[in-house]
Amino acid sequence: MNTEKVVEYIVDWLKTYATNANVNGFVIGISGGIDSAVTSTLCAKTGFPVLCVEMPIHQGEHQVSRAKEHISQLKAQFPQVSSVEVNLTNTFEEFKKVVPVIDDEATVNMSLANTRARLRMSTLYYLAGLHGYLVAGTGNKVEDFGVGFYTKYGDGGVDLSPIADLMKSEVYKLAAVLGVPTSIQKAQPTDGLFGDSRTDEDQIGASYDELEWAMNQADLGKTANDFEGREKEAFTIYAQRNRANKHKMDPIPVCMIPEDLK
Repeated sequence: MNTEKVVEYIVDWLKTYATNANVNGFVIGISGGIDSAVTSTLCAKTGFPVLCVEMPIHQGEHQVSRAKEHISQLKAQFPQVSSVEVNLTNTFEEFKKVVPVIDDEATVNMSLANTRARLRMSTLYYLAGLHGYLVAGTGNKVEDFGVGFYTKYGDGGVDLSPIADLMKSEVYKLAAVLGVPTSIQKAQPTDGLFGDSRTDEDQIGASYDELEWAMNQADLGKTANDFEGREKEAFTIYAQRNRANKHKMDPIPVCMIPEDLK
């Protein structure tokens, strides 16, 4: 991959889209992870105003410190970058008090994890509305179109997706060229939705390198039966996630009423 040219291409794409949409800039949720760091840097390079938003909800200390380090670096490089912290912890706790629960802790915890992402999406769109900005998505290709590792109408609710055609490994290559803080480049990827130290790999059961490999094999028409051992296991994880999360990746189904019934 010609990394420098890819950076230029994405920046030009962002500038063209924002200009044609007649908007004032971009708003991005900053998590302390590689994807939001790369996306926010690409947006900053357009010259448009960029609002970086921290939205902690019982967030881990290291995630918070990485996010702050990145924002400080961006603001030092780009005068049109600003930031705001919206602590949603109390909002989340109040939400938990008023919603019903069921006698299934794992299901409740997963639903609450997705709720965190949806609270953040609502916050980003509130701020975007105030300033006339676009909400920039931070999903990469394996997350958005491979295993569907995002929250529907949470971090999946965005106006445009600058890095969604890049594999995770390619995002890391861009991060190196863009000078993303080393602490972020070396950190284990995590969605930070559970308030603990679990990583993306802990949740999915496979690394991003394995998922990328499986995604490429699936594109070649391979199935789990073509592999053995760990390769078969990783491919099966990818295939199961891909099938289960198709509802996130496909357009919303519309019940089309036959003309003779109207």
